Amino acid sequence: MAVVDTGKPGAAPGHGHGHARMGNPTAPARTKPPADHVTVLRGLLPFVWPEGRPDLRARMVWAFGLLVLVKIITVTMPILYKAATDWLIAHVPAAGTAGGQAMTAGVMLIIAYGLARVMMALFTQVRDVQFMHVALNAVRNLNNRTFEHLHRLSLRFHIEKRTGGLNRVIQRGTQAVELIIRMGALSAVPTALELVLLSLLLWYFFGGLIVAIVITMVVAYIWFSIVASEWRIGIRREMNDSDTDANTKAVDSLLNFETVKYFGNEGLEAKRFDTSMRRYEKASLHSYWSLGALNSGQAVIFTIGLTLVMILAARGVVAGTHTIGDFVMINAMLIQLYIPLNFMGMIYREIKQGLVDLETMFTLLGEHPEIEDKPGAGALAVKGGTIRFDNVSFAYDAVRPILKNVSFEVPAGKMVAIVGPSGAGKSTISRILFRFYDIAGGQVTIDGQNSAEVTQKSLRAAIGMVPQDTVLFNDTILYNIRYGRADATDEEVFAAAKLAQIDDFIRTLPEGYKSMVGERGLKLSGGEKQRVAIARTILKSPPILMLDEATSALDSHTEKEIQDALDRVAKGRTTLVIAHRLSTIVHADTILVLEKGVLVEQGTHAELIAKNGLYASLWDRQRQAERAREELARTLEEAEKAGALRPADKKL
Repeated sequence: MAVVDTGKPGAAPGHGHGHARMGNPTAPARTKPPADHVTVLRGLLPFVWPEGRPDLRARMVWAFGLLVLVKIITVTMPILYKAATDWLIAHVPAAGTAGGQAMTAGVMLIIAYGLARVMMALFTQVRDVQFMHVALNAVRNLNNRTFEHLHRLSLRFHIEKRTGGLNRVIQRGTQAVELIIRMGALSAVPTALELVLLSLLLWYFFGGLIVAIVITMVVAYIWFSIVASEWRIGIRREMNDSDTDANTKAVDSLLNFETVKYFGNEGLEAKRFDTSMRRYEKASLHSYWSLGALNSGQAVIFTIGLTLVMILAARGVVAGTHTIGDFVMINAMLIQLYIPLNFMGMIYREIKQGLVDLETMFTLLGEHPEIEDKPGAGALAVKGGTIRFDNVSFAYDAVRPILKNVSFEVPAGKMVAIVGPSGAGKSTISRILFRFYDIAGGQVTIDGQNSAEVTQKSLRAAIGMVPQDTVLFNDTILYNIRYGRADATDEEVFAAAKLAQIDDFIRTLPEGYKSMVGERGLKLSGGEKQRVAIARTILKSPPILMLDEATSALDSHTEKEIQDALDRVAKGRTTLVIAHRLSTIVHADTILVLEKGVLVEQGTHAELIAKNGLYASLWDRQRQAERAREELARTLEEAEKAGALRPADKKL
């Protein structure tokens, strides 16, 4: 059974996660409050008007100009419609007697009306094509920025966050980006322009009373749209929360598929997921109901305004102050007005909903990495690879220190092993060496250089890691080994696999190095995954090697093979080993014994056995357990030969 360091994040509830939440007692709280709408809009501006991309800026100007032109054509069409109607009415009584010149004039008006509609459709399509260059570039850049930022954030952030929820936030944010940019940048202003142009035309043809009615209707329409949309924002947030929760549960359950099967909890998982989906269903129904109420209210307000205006226009026709063409034109204008007016309500509604969707994404972008390079930090220069921990103190939670003034040295090219009971702080040392956390006191140096004063990239490039639980990418074996050095050739990958004693196995697979390893490498056994991890580290060829209980979960036969491969990798490298099975580190140059975050013993295996202290106690305990297992195996073997072994006993 593997030793679990409860000092590391992600351990049992109440231990690791609690530490991760509290953080280093010396570190300030750095999480920003949720992004507001102004912050989101300001953050979007550089993506709409990208620096260093004059081609995209030109497309933006061109698309905006086309949209304004479309709006001018749009408000011109009712006038052409009026002229054609008046011509038709004027010449109907003289049907068959109208001159060719009059007929030509009427046809020209109708053709002009048709051309206006064609131009409106054509310019709209050209505008959309031009704009999509800007919109898709903005979506790509914002997604890339978010993805890169998430990788810059510290280990503590990712331990506390749930992958499924993060993935859903990014998906919704991606969809909202294009919507907000398109509607905000290329629709809101031109639509407002169309409203102004239509109002001026109404004033010119019909006077101030009709304009006053239209303006009152527009104000009431927009006011109602804003109030109703604000009401719906809360419903949208509830939908987002339930959607995120359902997606998180689904991803978490599928990632832990084997555990679900082990315990036969498919029904429990389905119930948990259904609970979240019921909440989403309820919120969605509420959203659709509220949308229906919004649309109905908008239709009522517009229809009242349209009816009043048409009554006044009809009176003008009866009184002889207006023509039938005027009556048709005002109806066409108001119907034409309804499109941008309805669009204004939708613009506000969709932008507000899009802003809600983007709030969390921009909150993520507002997160500061807990661990950052100091200004002017240089690259780590490794000569020999001597590691030194000097009075290092650390705690995930201020009330429970993990390491207490720990000091030791790993000489260049030597192997130092760290052992101790569960919760002693062994795995925490590996995280500190990689600078996943900053320490509360003391310093860690490599060849005399403080690890907190060099760049994280150069620090981690100098250290190779073979973890206890190797998690692989759901890609090919070739990709997973090459991950140690992305520019490595196929021949270098093959050579690393041979040194890790996995090349022969890979070549027996039908697709060889192109074989997929499955989610988290589940298609491979524990030993095979460890060999891939070793090959990856060999390919990286770091001067410093970190082995975190790399063989603790393997059977004895596989452990010996993996240990042989590890010994070859470690030869000539500064190596720090976190060990569970003490038999694997008896040859280490120095063995450090931790207990409750304090270094209590150090020396060679023989020296520590002679001291008869904690190490000797751990050694005796493991030897007794191994002897008991060996004795049980012999007993079962003898019983099987004698025919006295029952099937139930054989399963033991």
